[in-house]
Amino acid sequence: MAWFQVNFFSVSLGRQVGIHVLLPAEMPGPIPATGSEAASKKKFKTLYLLHGYMGNCNDWLLNTNINELSQQYGLAVVMPSGDNGFYVDQPTSGVKGASYIGQELVEYTRKIFPLSDKREDTFIAGLSMGGYGAIRNGLAFSETFGHIIGLSSAIVINTIKYSTEEVNMLGVNKHYYERLFGDINKVEGGRDDPRTIARELMESGKPLPDLYFACGYNDELSNVNRDLHRYLDSIGFAHTYEEGPGTHEWPFWRKFLARGLAHSLGEPGGEFMNPFFVENYDPEFDVIGKEGN
Repeated sequence: MAWFQVNFFSVSLGRQVGIHVLLPAEMPGPIPATGSEAASKKKFKTLYLLHGYMGNCNDWLLNTNINELSQQYGLAVVMPSGDNGFYVDQPTSGVKGASYIGQELVEYTRKIFPLSDKREDTFIAGLSMGGYGAIRNGLAFSETFGHIIGLSSAIVINTIKYSTEEVNMLGVNKHYYERLFGDINKVEGGRDDPRTIARELMESGKPLPDLYFACGYNDELSNVNRDLHRYLDSIGFAHTYEEGPGTHEWPFWRKFLARGLAHSLGEPGGEFMNPFFVENYDPEFDVIGKEGN
């Protein structure tokens, strides 16, 4: 396993940024010379992995076995820091978080690392705020990303309009959302609404990315994830949605990152206790899950 820490100037964000990059190591042996046929043929499948609110690019390294998954699947992993910006292009500040994730970061890392430029070899995943960022940008840049994995995704587009100026410990209020999204009354159904992007993508006739997302059925975000699942079902957008025991926590994200990768790579994902598939949604089961029984 090779671990790189990279700093470069991002035009999209207007500042120096740091990223972590994991490259799975080959078995010991001679290293192919730069420019040789052997070196030029080796291009890694790549996962762009987004952290959640109040996190940074260290989160996945500190809290998961992402290095083992990288080695297991021969998968390069790129972990950027997205501040608390929801990975969107902010209309007032000039910060272009979506452009950074969907274009600049991909182009830059492909230039300096041996990463495949094939759509089917390019994955994007994230948790909570990063789950939203993965789904939003995976759909918006579907010509780049062939696979999307969202975990406990903060798909709060339809609730933003109800936010107030009340100060809270997390700093998430009306002013915060206005800085990120602009007019909060126009976010739902707009350019940052995954439902809108998914519908327009279907109407365009372009290839759809493989979409997998999951949420714990004790997570406060389970309802918005179910809403997205049902909407995608209603328009015929093929996807996989799972729920299982868990709240908004690292044990759930560790387990379902592995399941998501297994799904996206066509590998057996294993079973988890008391599986709950919303395709066969039973409200009574939901109540039992919420009560922790």
